[in-house]
Amino acid sequence: MIATDLARIDAAVDFVRAHDTASVLAAVLPTLTAGERDAVAQRCQFSHTAALIFPGELAELSAALRERGLAAGAATPSVVVRHRLAQRHRRPAHRLDVRIVRAPVCSADGKQCDIELFAVLPTSESDIAELAEAERVVDHEQHLGLAVTTDDEVDIAGLCALLTQRAEMCCDGGGYNGHENLTVLYFRTDAPGCPYRRLELHLKGEHAQVLSAHWEAADDPRTGLLRLLTGAWATQALAATATLGVADRLAAAPGGSVAQLAADVGADSDSLHRLLRYLTDLAIVRPSGAGYELTAGGALLAANTEHSLQPLALLYGGAFYQSFAHLDHAVRTGRPGFDHHFGSHHFDYFTAAPHLAELFDAAMAASANVFEQVADLIDLTGVRTVVDVAGGNGALLARVLAAEPRLRGVLFERASTLVTARTALERSGCLDRCDLVPGDFTQAVPAGGDRYLLSRVLHDWDDDRCLQILATCAAAMPPHGQLYVVERLLPEGNAPSLAPAWDVHMLCNVGGRERTLAHYVELFATADLELRESYTLPMDFTLMQVIPTAAG
Repeated sequence: MIATDLARIDAAVDFVRAHDTASVLAAVLPTLTAGERDAVAQRCQFSHTAALIFPGELAELSAALRERGLAAGAATPSVVVRHRLAQRHRRPAHRLDVRIVRAPVCSADGKQCDIELFAVLPTSESDIAELAEAERVVDHEQHLGLAVTTDDEVDIAGLCALLTQRAEMCCDGGGYNGHENLTVLYFRTDAPGCPYRRLELHLKGEHAQVLSAHWEAADDPRTGLLRLLTGAWATQALAATATLGVADRLAAAPGGSVAQLAADVGADSDSLHRLLRYLTDLAIVRPSGAGYELTAGGALLAANTEHSLQPLALLYGGAFYQSFAHLDHAVRTGRPGFDHHFGSHHFDYFTAAPHLAELFDAAMAASANVFEQVADLIDLTGVRTVVDVAGGNGALLARVLAAEPRLRGVLFERASTLVTARTALERSGCLDRCDLVPGDFTQAVPAGGDRYLLSRVLHDWDDDRCLQILATCAAAMPPHGQLYVVERLLPEGNAPSLAPAWDVHMLCNVGGRERTLAHYVELFATADLELRESYTLPMDFTLMQVIPTAAG
């Protein structure tokens, strides 16, 4: 073995002896808070350092370890690193002989860790001299290892999210080694000051879903871009699944043959099978019995499933899908692509087509599960009347009224929408406590209510129109009144959120925008209102409690 390889072994041993779990996490995850590192330490333990070396034979490696007072464990075949080397150097994997050799070393806190050596051995089928020279320069496989001590895949997903989002690490491949029954996930960082820029999570057993998600996140730029470019295909696949009744049929009778499913929904059997194969890749269905069944996400495409999002699939795969082809027009001009394509604003277009208006109202009601917590968060002390401004079919108002039987409600909406709302409120048992009032919220809203609701309305409009709407609400509210606003908030930084995508949707299809909390606070202030409190809701929504400025 050459001096470079021996130096790698010595460096690995020295690092283990000088560190424990806490110091390793501090070195490689400096951007995490102490509390976040503690959370990682509760689920992971420092287990090894790793290096790639090129001994002439395993006996030579064992002798080098003995000279350092270390005992080499049994050599096992490498699957993951061999595959990585084959890809990187464009070699057939079966012609590379890569073995994993571990030697126990005590860490700084006296616990047993390992140095993990990936030994690339010469073979008669492959000259590894050039490969070895390149790898000794770049140290691709040098890393620190953490043994994950939990089998809970929710915990594991949380760890991965913490590493990629908060610690700003990149997914760097991984795999399953059947010889050792281990799933490994690699992450890479550019954190300064640590000699190891790669981190490995060791998971006992096979974790196929976790690994699949990790590989998707680790896609090379071309593959990642292709996945994004085919997003329109996914939209239509989901819409077709809803339109053809495939989701409804699978919800009622999972696991049957594809031929029978095709006969039931009136589809070509071969074509349906190809769609289902794609839906499997999208995690909408999974194999079951002789056919398929819906996943939890796929179940939301069925009409009778609780919290069904089927109307959203039909809307996003229909009119909004067509108008998104004109996003470039919206970006160039600042005017909606929907108006450019259909010749009118989407509210007017849908109003003129009753079936589309009904679909739009159903789509808005489909995500009404965000309202489940709202009734508990609204201050109903001494309240007699709740006014829901532009409240669609009254889904939010119905939940608030159901929480307090003594309340009366006012649903203020377009006359065409009130027709649908009457049926929905009657079905919910609240119609006898509701007044349905048609009108234009930019002109006036019903006065004298104790609480006003404005849910997913402001994002439909520009700032000037928002101020008009807020001003009419402020004028109608008594001094003790409160306004509750539900919107998706754009994050102030780069935190993951649904809001940026919906912001582009509002640009292209509606003419409105999503806003940050600070932006809304400015609008409230201009309308003589002030934010008292905000509450986080599901699906990245926020409930904002707003009061008249004089009441503050």
